[in-house]
This record gives sequence, structure tokens and C-alpha cells, in this order.
Amino acid sequence: MKSIHWILAFAVCVALPGLSHAEIYKWKDKDGQTRYTDTPPPSHIKTESINGKKTIKPTGKAPLSNVPNTAPVPAAPQSVANPPPVQMPAGNPEDEAAQVRQQNAEREKQNKQEQESQAKLKAENCRAARANFESYSQGGRIYKMNEKGEREYMGDADLKDGIDKARAQIAEYCN
Repeated sequence: MKSIHWILAFAVCVALPGLSHAEIYKWKDKDGQTRYTDTPPPSHIKTESINGKKTIKPTGKAPLSNVPNTAPVPAAPQSVANPPPVQMPAGNPEDEAAQVRQQNAEREKQNKQEQESQAKLKAENCRAARANFESYSQGGRIYKMNEKGEREYMGDADLKDGIDKARAQIAEYCN
């Protein structure tokens, strides 16, 4: 049984770096400065992919509309704060559309990171709840440390309460 856990842990360690792979773009802005971003630049600018992925070739045409993605990006259910709506600056329509696309991409990235962190926290809480349930279910002499650093052994009623709390936490975090 332990060998299965080791094999599974190894497989997860091998697969995780591939999941965090992000596309990096290299391009020059209108002032001639080289930029490196993880969001695509305006569609009329030639880009070079740093990661060796497929490069985006410019069409040479202006974007079809000033605001290509007017739908708001859905926020995470427990989002702390949503950024204010994107305001269109005055100026070149191509630059405006690029700024809006970049802001929308950044907002999507933040929401995705927040959802991933919430999922990770929920998984950690699930593991802790299962471990607590196992500890209380095994029986025997279980103790907690009080404020003075002394051991306080739990009675049968305390063990039953601990099992009930652990079950409730499992139902909350492990679904």
C-alpha cells in the first residue's frame, strides 16, 4: 500500500511543473522598448514567444472593434475585492483595445489564482478534518494541551464531540 502512495506522489511531482506553464510574449512597443508579458500584445504588433510555443503573427489590420471583450470576467465566489470596470482612455483605438485586453487578461489571471488558492485551502482543510476523524475514531487516550502547557486527557464525551466536529468538517470541506 505504501508503494502505491510513493508512486502516486512521484507522478504528481512530475506532472505539476507542466501545469504551471505560462506563455510569455516578447514584443516592442511604439517607443521601441522591448516588453515581456504573459498577456498577448495588440493584434497588429509582431510578437515572439519565449517558451517556444506557437507565435502570434500580426494581421497588419486594426482590431475589428475597440472593446473586444465587453463581458465582465466572472469573479471567484468569495472574492475579496473586484477591480473597478475598465475605462477606455482617449487616444489610438488600437492601443485602447490592447489595454482593455491586457486588463481583462490580468483580471482573469487574478481570479484564476484566487480560485486555485481557495481550492488548495479547502483540500488542506479536508486532509486535516480526515486526520482528526481518524485520531478520534481510534480511541485510546487522547489529550490536548491547555494554556499552561499541561496535558488534559479527553473523556468519552469529548471524544464523541470531536468525532462529530470532524464529520461536520469532512462534510463541509471534502465534497
